[in-house]
Amino acid sequence: MVWSRHPAYLFLLHLYQDKHYLRQMLQEWGILAPVVFVMIQALQVVISPVPGEATGFLGGYLFGLWLGFIYSSLGLTLGSSGAFAVGRWLGAHYVKNLVSKETWNRLGFIVEAEGAILCFIIYLIPGLPKDVVCYLFGISPMPFWVFALVSGLGRLPGTWVLSAQGARTASGLYWQAALITAIAVAVALPLYYYRHRMMDWLRGRRHPSRARGLTERLDRNKPGSLE
Repeated sequence: MVWSRHPAYLFLLHLYQDKHYLRQMLQEWGILAPVVFVMIQALQVVISPVPGEATGFLGGYLFGLWLGFIYSSLGLTLGSSGAFAVGRWLGAHYVKNLVSKETWNRLGFIVEAEGAILCFIIYLIPGLPKDVVCYLFGISPMPFWVFALVSGLGRLPGTWVLSAQGARTASGLYWQAALITAIAVAVALPLYYYRHRMMDWLRGRRHPSRARGLTERLDRNKPGSLE
């Protein structure tokens, strides 16, 4: 895509990939660093697929466990809400072109999703393309405020783990950081291993014909409001 070669995008990509440069830049912002960090976290969702694990770790490293956790959660919620709004504005035809064919085939049933529980489960399971999923939920019937609340809650466990790892590493408590990592891996690994089976099971509980019909209607109609 042409925009992926734009200098601004390339700068942001370098910013997210080089955590040392990102940390130095945030430190130079002084008291405005939390605001900049929240914006960076939000952008890494909207400009998916930019990796967000490094920024979550860095939040705990720079601001401590709880402030890093709060700033990361706020940024991720803002970014998720923004991607949802963009998806709803663009409509199904354009969103389908934004995601890979594999992702659409496996997660396209989301376009008929209305349940908060489904949204929560998807954001809780590790290994799923959560940033891209924001756009898919944008073309679903789910109300904007429900998505913002539930997706934010679903991201909390993973965000806390990254913030805790960063905070413990910054304090030199490497054994605690390793322990947190080991516990997180032990809990997340089974979910990650069976993520596709879980999504297939959830997809089987939906009605594919309704999803296709909804996609066609959204593609024909002008994007609606966020309410």
